[in-house]
Amino acid sequence: MNVKIAETHDELEHAYHVRMVVFVEEQNVPADEELDEHDKTAIHFIGYESGEPIAASRLRFADDYGKLERICVLKQHRGKTHGKQIIKAMENLISQKGYKKSKLNAQTHAEEFYHQLGYETISGEFMDAGIPHVAMVKEL
Repeated sequence: MNVKIAETHDELEHAYHVRMVVFVEEQNVPADEELDEHDKTAIHFIGYESGEPIAASRLRFADDYGKLERICVLKQHRGKTHGKQIIKAMENLISQKGYKKSKLNAQTHAEEFYHQLGYETISGEFMDAGIPHVAMVKEL
């Protein structure tokens, strides 16, 4: 998979499309919650396989950390390390910008996946868009 920062209108639309398929169509997140005010200022990542968009995420910076958000891979492409690849690309940018910590809110079913990537759970379970989540952090 080729992971890149979305720089053009088309690349940004590809990222939004992947997010809408995964979060809105598959997980029933309301569309007006999926695309929000943070999309205008976030750095968007898009993963392509054979020229087709298959993964997406966004990154924001706050205080002393990078915040990984909206990480998703189309269902038919899961289990092939694409999620790990897009997270590594995000972590690399966080480090390049001089930050030493990353945070994310993980859906609880994906908590073990993030543990395997070095993230530690720092909260109890909470609901976001009707889906149980936990906050997680990693020192880079």
